[in-house]
Amino acid sequence: MKDIQKKVIYQLYPKSFKDSDGNGIGDIQGIISKVPYLAELGIDMIWMNPIFVSPQMDNGYDITDYYAIDPVFGTMADFEELVSKLKQHGIEIMFDMVFNHTSTTHEWFQKALAGDKEYQDYYIIRDPKEDGSLPTNWGSKFGGEAWAPFGDTGKYYLHLFDVTQADLNWRNPKVRQELQKVVNFWLEKGIKGFRFDVLNLIGKDVALVDSQGSNEKSLYTDRPIVHDYIHELNQASFGTLEDIITVGEMSSTTVENGILYSNPDRNELSMIFSFHHLKVDYKDGEKWTDHPFDFLELKRILNEWQAGMSDGNGWNALFWNNHDQPRANSRFGDPQRYPFETASMLAQTIHLLRGTPYIYQGEEIGMTNPDYDDISVYRDIESHNAYRDLKLAGLTHQEAMHIIKKKSRDNSRTPMQWDNSLHAGFTTGEPWLQVAANYPEVNVEKERAEGKIFRYYQELIRIRKEHAVIADGSYEGIRLDDPEVFAYIRENEEEKVLVLNHFYAGDYTISIPEEWVNKASSFLAGNYGERQLAPSFTLKPYETIAFRITK
Repeated sequence: MKDIQKKVIYQLYPKSFKDSDGNGIGDIQGIISKVPYLAELGIDMIWMNPIFVSPQMDNGYDITDYYAIDPVFGTMADFEELVSKLKQHGIEIMFDMVFNHTSTTHEWFQKALAGDKEYQDYYIIRDPKEDGSLPTNWGSKFGGEAWAPFGDTGKYYLHLFDVTQADLNWRNPKVRQELQKVVNFWLEKGIKGFRFDVLNLIGKDVALVDSQGSNEKSLYTDRPIVHDYIHELNQASFGTLEDIITVGEMSSTTVENGILYSNPDRNELSMIFSFHHLKVDYKDGEKWTDHPFDFLELKRILNEWQAGMSDGNGWNALFWNNHDQPRANSRFGDPQRYPFETASMLAQTIHLLRGTPYIYQGEEIGMTNPDYDDISVYRDIESHNAYRDLKLAGLTHQEAMHIIKKKSRDNSRTPMQWDNSLHAGFTTGEPWLQVAANYPEVNVEKERAEGKIFRYYQELIRIRKEHAVIADGSYEGIRLDDPEVFAYIRENEEEKVLVLNHFYAGDYTISIPEEWVNKASSFLAGNYGERQLAPSFTLKPYETIAFRITK
């Protein structure tokens, strides 16, 4: 898509955005009713999590039919109306494509189970080892083994995720052609973007081997053939059009592969999501732990990806939040004492970087983790599996819940908080997931009337569109060893922008080099209002500020 550097994308979780019929589940008509809100924010595209027919074992990432809208969300006519209403405001739609696996309820898998040899080759089905053990010792990302019995055949099928999510065999050209057809079908329906779920896992080797300790992910992640598959998909579908945005979710990938996936000369993807910066509060690499985030490591990773992708002409998707992550303000800031300062600092940190910013629903009004006390309130299958494992490891209920509260994917899936009425105005019925208790204070209606976070997001979107140095300037990280500030410079031929982001409470004084202080500078954006650049500069709690500096 032209001017991709200026675009800002809003991730919308349909199940939790707005319910129009009172059944407690968000739907397409609910989204349609909020199109004016999305237009007011100023975004260019919405990324919708899957709305295909699904048994919802993994909240729609277990697809039964790629061509049909799940009735829980509405009809194809509703979807077409949404496309039309959004276009009236210059907003396009990005669809979420789950191509690594299908639901075991999918017609292909059911035909395979019924004995159809052609469809058995659509999946990764293996005999047990000679000793009767599983084909490999791989573990599922949701806990347990990655292999499950394939009917009564004595064979096993691979499921890197839930047992109901069977991995597809991309080595079969028929599978690749089927998935190309899916993309082309939705292109004809007016879709202008695609987010591809766990895309760098599709290239399984012919011979699958046991892992040796820590190398397991590398056995099925970023295999070289993945690039061939993505290029082929590009050339057979979205790459035939000039105005399509694509982003790949790339688990555990590298900068080197990120460049290969997103360099426009290679005709693969527009950009990628990488997640290393969201693992800096994992103790010893383990997600389900309670560990303070490592700020210097956070900066190191952000800088590595910014500099590396820039040098290789790759392109980053910029984000703190999504449907799989805890709320960033609860994670990296203090939304109780500094709700506006935390939200605006985190927003400005990424919106002024090199890449395409993504806003996850609710972050523009300061929504936080819900802090549920009871495991029964959680709906996320991964959270329930983690709770079970934590208890088996000897943790008490309170200790296990303390960790679940911090790391559960349901932290970001709570219903959108529209107003202070029952269930935050999300539904007139019983919501599928409990609304966060702070909705009377944190909601769209109150934020637009008297808050400052929403307006700050509007300003950041405007800055990206109006200032070429932010959209496509170079990146240089500075003060990389500073214990409290993430600072960087954006630069093009006309100007420089100095960005300072303070990640802690309390005042913090830094020295500004004379070469910048002596040049003409002007305030660009900041959450404490306009200030002048000075040799000794004191940043307030969670302050973010950007200055334009004349070259």
